[in-house]
Amino acid sequence: MCGICGIVSLNGGPPPEVDLLTHMMRRLRHRGPDSSGYYRDKQACLGHTRLAIIDLETGAQPLSNEDETVWITFNGEIFNYVELASELSNQGHIFTTKSDTEVIVHAYEEWGTSCFERFNGQWAMALWDRRKGRLVISRDRQGIRPLYYTVCRDRFLFASEIKALFADKSVDRRLDPAGLAHIFSFWSPVAPKTAFEGIEELRPGHFAVIENGHIESKPYWSISFSHAGSEDPLSEEENADLF
Repeated sequence: MCGICGIVSLNGGPPPEVDLLTHMMRRLRHRGPDSSGYYRDKQACLGHTRLAIIDLETGAQPLSNEDETVWITFNGEIFNYVELASELSNQGHIFTTKSDTEVIVHAYEEWGTSCFERFNGQWAMALWDRRKGRLVISRDRQGIRPLYYTVCRDRFLFASEIKALFADKSVDRRLDPAGLAHIFSFWSPVAPKTAFEGIEELRPGHFAVIENGHIESKPYWSISFSHAGSEDPLSEEENADLF
């Protein structure tokens, strides 16, 4: 399952606090009981609590590329990582682990944010591009893996669970009536809404770029259906297979 979290200073704010990050990580400990780790520089902190499944010996996170300019904290699994690793190796990328996590880092180096279109899997992830001062967060197509975020006191915070964001005592805990209405209607808030004002959930099939104090969310995938009456004449079984 794993837990991810992080803090990025915005608008020239002070460096993120390691104590706050470790407090956030403790609130995600149940998601990743096998190990934990963090990365910190003057602008960003990334935390990870690990449930080890792939590459048990060398797949610890946060993980970086060779020159430590791109870092990742990742929850999920990329099912086609072996094929992508082969393609990236042919492009000259050098791997030091056998993890799907490292494949994501090199895929981002090679294809930028279009890399998400190539992944087959389920994920919530955050990539810190230290050279550009850019954070990229992403969520899988169907929203299987959760990812929440908020902006508070010139810093961007993200985590796998909202209670990790509340480790920062300055984050508001006001209920959002619209989010509560979603819960009463649909059993769960519909992203980007949550039950709390000022806290959003990244939409499924989306990524967001946080750079120069700006946050921009974009879709990399969306489901589409034919207009009623224009569908191909398929049987119920064929339609089920296609779906």
